[in-house]
Amino acid sequence: MPIVYNKNIDQHSVLAIWKIEETEEELLAGLQLKQHERDIISSLNSGKRLLHWLSTRLLLRTMLNTSEYIDCQFDEHGKPYLVNFDYHISLSHSFDYAAVMISKDHPVGVDIELIKHKIKSIKHKFLSDVELAQKQIGDNTEGLYVAWCAKEAIYKWHGKKGLEFKQHIHIKPFKLKKEGSLNAIVELPNGTRELSVNYFKTKDGYMLGYVAGNS
Repeated sequence: MPIVYNKNIDQHSVLAIWKIEETEEELLAGLQLKQHERDIISSLNSGKRLLHWLSTRLLLRTMLNTSEYIDCQFDEHGKPYLVNFDYHISLSHSFDYAAVMISKDHPVGVDIELIKHKIKSIKHKFLSDVELAQKQIGDNTEGLYVAWCAKEAIYKWHGKKGLEFKQHIHIKPFKLKKEGSLNAIVELPNGTRELSVNYFKTKDGYMLGYVAGNS
């Protein structure tokens, strides 16, 4: 299985990225599935959606390094969780890649996206005028993806509905690099929080952002 990136984010958290090169059959062969999961697979038909579903589960199994059955489900907010393992998890996928982040200690969030110029047409939907005025975001495709991945990672870290990208997550000015970090002010129901988000661009044109920290 081609894990192309594997990093210990902190003492308790690990991030891994896997390039999807296997067939559906090859992915299925590495998984233990129960009927409710087979029903999901049937509903996805074939293609990228199914490959993404299978690959995130197989990557999760590899990271947990277990032969036991892994019961990965989603709560009422759509946040993935493990029924029989004591880990916080976050899943993401885009085209040829799957990304998984796990932590023993605190909530995590990860987002991976293939960089496309069409993001410029929706930038006003997820960024405020103040954010768009930042030169490293504004009309810069890579900067826009850094902002999107950061906000998506924060949303997944929070794990509850109602957090609006434009209204509740505010990206502070940062220096755009191939790999770097930024701070964001997040308006949560229990108060305002400042979070640090790490990001990096891959050699083949993907952007990834991730966040880890106590909720």
